Amino acid sequence: MTSENIQILLASRPDGKPTQDNFKIGRSAIPEPADGQVLLKVVYLSLDPYMRGRMNAGKSYARPVEIGDVMEGGTVARIVRSRHPDFAEGDFVLSHSGWQSYALSDGLGLRKLDPSAAPPSTALGVLGMPGFTAYSGLLTIGKPKPGETVVVAAASGAVGSAVGQIARIKGARAVGIAGGAAKCAFVRDELGFDAVIDHHADDFAAQLAAACPAGIDIYFENVGGHVWDAVFPLLNDFARIPVCGLIAQYNSRPGERTGGDRLPLVMRDVLSKSLQIRGFIQREFGDQRPDFYREMAGWMASGQIHYREDIVDGLDNAPTAFIGLLEGRNFGKLVIRVADEN
Repeated sequence: MTSENIQILLASRPDGKPTQDNFKIGRSAIPEPADGQVLLKVVYLSLDPYMRGRMNAGKSYARPVEIGDVMEGGTVARIVRSRHPDFAEGDFVLSHSGWQSYALSDGLGLRKLDPSAAPPSTALGVLGMPGFTAYSGLLTIGKPKPGETVVVAAASGAVGSAVGQIARIKGARAVGIAGGAAKCAFVRDELGFDAVIDHHADDFAAQLAAACPAGIDIYFENVGGHVWDAVFPLLNDFARIPVCGLIAQYNSRPGERTGGDRLPLVMRDVLSKSLQIRGFIQREFGDQRPDFYREMAGWMASGQIHYREDIVDGLDNAPTAFIGLLEGRNFGKLVIRVADEN
């Protein structure tokens, strides 16, 4: 083991887009586990858009990271010292250790992983929170039916890629929205979506309308912004809109608005079209996790679900990678490799 615990701390709260100055590196001694504890060595750190909200001080569905604290995040870790009867040294576990190289745990919230069943990193992506977000949001709120049209934004990302593939498994037609030729080709050729539209295209709205000749029955919202503007007129009566994320707006300053007030237009169609718009946090559907683990593992084994990871080496690269995530520079589930698996 190294002689110290490297940590990425929140140095200041961003004013708009995060910068390198909002982070700082901390160093501390590697802690020793007490009775009933384990020492975790972080192997993989998940970077996800929700972390941007944790950098703000405003009220939200979860407490913000305090200035000077370790940035929070899901991790895959290996137990290197154990004084807990249920965990052995060498075990791989899913944990929530944050942006650091070592952490202590009393075992609560840890889930053992089987590296022989799936690569451990997938517990942060397709077999983890993003995959479960797609599964629970689409099936519980969207309720896709055979023949319906499902549109998903950020379709090459960890959540969006799973949404479209699950929609096809359920017999629906999947239309993806992604940014750039490479991501669109991946969504179409490797994930098997029925259509994919590049939101950078000058005629993006027209292309989306052409790809959805029967309108949109389910829109899985990950982005907001101009993507929502193109989707909104195409929503059918009784369309369902699971709202998972609004990444286009995460860097907005408090109270900042762009364009005019469109709420009256939106509410008019919510009423006249009987639209169901439902925001959600995946933990609301925690009782579905056993079904998710079983079904997703089966779909992967049968070749019905594919995934892509964007792995960046080195904890010190986490701030740069995270800033890039918010700008759409990642390609697939973004993961920081903090240490080797061995």
